[in-house]
This record gives sequence, structure tokens and C-alpha cells, in this order.
Amino acid sequence: MILAPIHHAPTTAELSARLERLQARMAEQKLDWYISYQPDNVFYLTNFANMVHERPFVLMVPAKGPLKFLVPLLECPHVRSRSVGAIELVDYFEFPAPEGQNWFDRMQAVIGGAARVGVESVCPLQIYDAISAERVRTDLIDDLRLIKSPYEIGRMVYAGQIASAAMADLLETASPGRSLAEVNTRGSGLMFQRLIKDEPSVNPQATKLASVFHPAQYSHDPHNFGDLGMRMAEGGPHVSIINAVLNGYGSEIERTFFINHVPEAAKRPYEVMMEGRHLALEMTRPGTRMCDVDKAVNDLFKAAGYAENLLHRTGHGMGVTAHEAPFLAEGDPRVLEPGMSFTIEPGIYFPGIGGFRHSDTVLITEDGNICLTSAPDTLEAMTLMR
Repeated sequence: MILAPIHHAPTTAELSARLERLQARMAEQKLDWYISYQPDNVFYLTNFANMVHERPFVLMVPAKGPLKFLVPLLECPHVRSRSVGAIELVDYFEFPAPEGQNWFDRMQAVIGGAARVGVESVCPLQIYDAISAERVRTDLIDDLRLIKSPYEIGRMVYAGQIASAAMADLLETASPGRSLAEVNTRGSGLMFQRLIKDEPSVNPQATKLASVFHPAQYSHDPHNFGDLGMRMAEGGPHVSIINAVLNGYGSEIERTFFINHVPEAAKRPYEVMMEGRHLALEMTRPGTRMCDVDKAVNDLFKAAGYAENLLHRTGHGMGVTAHEAPFLAEGDPRVLEPGMSFTIEPGIYFPGIGGFRHSDTVLITEDGNICLTSAPDTLEAMTLMR
């Protein structure tokens, strides 16, 4: 399968199609309005990425017709410059405001006659309380985001290419003594340079870049990046991580590597991690339940004697973020469908030895999956001679 990369902003037709699908689902639940506050969902429907602060941004989706976007007055030019498609702005002057002029007064003026309003699970209480109609907790936009359109797939292909190039550079420049600060500065810089070369109007609010690693003494603790002075060393395992939202779409690639030699205690865990990786890639195909993929991988690790070395699920969804639903987790019974995208990242962790994890971003196809990121993954290739 040949997938072409896309880096331009979505068209009006792309966002109109998303709105139509949302309104069709609203009709199924008999909703007069749907209220969205979550910034990633707002971005998905408008192409506008905002910084969350005390002035609320509230996207109000009617059962029919264009979006209505409640925004602070000072943000109106910003919204108009970034948004795509037909959006009616409903502005309020400031927060807090005099009685009768607050954001909730403006919202009530728009949706006040509604009988039944859908509300996201993550909706802040102040917004929830400002809705006088029957409130229905439902995550319709999150559900829509599960299946990627051809445009979104192209954006994720592009993001995967940039992330893969950054990983290749990280591995090529890896050497004893190289610090986390040096690696992150270089890797993030390379990705950003590529972005602005292809799309000079890149949106910094929709771009989050991370190029990091753990040496052996940290790699058993996969989210601990509190020490910018941590350095690569002889041996390993080091775990290198590129996790980035690149102008609105996420990609992730990770590799476990060694410098000059592989400690004896690291050889079997690496082999077992690779067995789990291959099993996950083999099982991640349409019709398979997400929970079954994770359980099979976890059972493999437990059979190898590593039940106490599990810390996380096999993978998570990718899309307009680099970490979202759905999940390759024992608690997620949903079925894999073409157009979904995930990380495949089974890992095992050993205090005193280190962590073992590769990750790639994959797209579910009609008959299996395809990796949107790429780098070598064998023990031989990941033993870097310096």
C-alpha cells in the first residue's frame, strides 16, 4: 500500500464532512445541541488550536447548520485566521464580566431553548452547570476521531516520516556522554525545521515536539524525564523516544538501543520484548478486539516470568494528538477497524537493569496494518558501535 504524505491544512469540504457525521450521530441521540470544550475536539472540527486559560472557549454544535463558537472578543481575529469552514462566532467581552454580559449569558442566549444537550465527559463543571436543558453525557467527537479520513491518514504519514527521520538522527548521533538536553534540542529543532520548510504557517499551538531518551539507570521508569543532565553511557538499555504532534497530527517512534556492547542481563528481556512486539503486530488487524491483543501480549510476558515487570498496555490511539483513545488494553473491548491508528509498544521494565520497549505508529488497513514510522529493531542493528 502506497500512502502519500499531506502537510497542508484541511479543506472546508473535509471539515464539513466531519460536522455532517457529528450531526448525524446527534440525530440518533435526539440532541438539539452538542457542547465541546476539549481543545483537541475543537481543533478537529475547526482547525483552531487554543491555549486553555480562564477565558472559556466553547464550541456549540447545533442539530443543523453551522458551528457556533463562543470565544473571548480579543481572540476573534485569531480564530478567524486559523479556523476553516463556516463558523459563527459568539463573542463575550471579558472574564469575569458584569452581570448579564458573562460567557454563560451569551451561551444561554444561543442554546436556551434546547430540550436535550450532549456534553463531553471532560466538560468542566462550570460549563455543565450553565446548561439549563437536559444534559446527556456523550463523547461523539471522540468516537468520530477513531476512524481517520484519507486526509488524516495523509497527515499521519507525513508526521511519521518526520518522526522517523528524527529517530534516525538520534541513533546516528548517539554516543557516551550525550545529554538529554542536547538530544532534545537537536531532535526538536530538526522536526520543526522540516515543518516550517514544508508549511511556513505551521501552528505552534498545534505542535508539541519531544525527542528524548533514557539511559539504563532511568529506562525502567518510562515517564521520568526530570533530569535534563542524564547522559548516554556504554552498554544500556537506552530507550529513545520521538513523541510529537506535528502541526496538528501525532506520531510516535521509540527504540531500545545499546552502545558498544549488550550487557548479558539485557539479552533475554530484549528477545522477549521483541516476541511481544511481533505478536502485537500480527494480531492488530480488523475484527480483533483491542483487549485480546493486550491480553495475548501480557500472557506472553507472564509466561516468560515477567509478570512483575509489566507497567502499561500494548498501545494507545494516535490522531490529532500523540496519545488518545482507543487503547490496546485489556479493559477496552472495542473491535479494531480499518482507519484506526495506534502505537504498538509492549514493554517490560527491570529496576537495576533497565527498560525494553520499541514503539511504532501503525494504521489499521482492510487486511492488517501498516507502519507509518520506521527504524531498525533487531538487537544487532540496535547495538551502536561508537
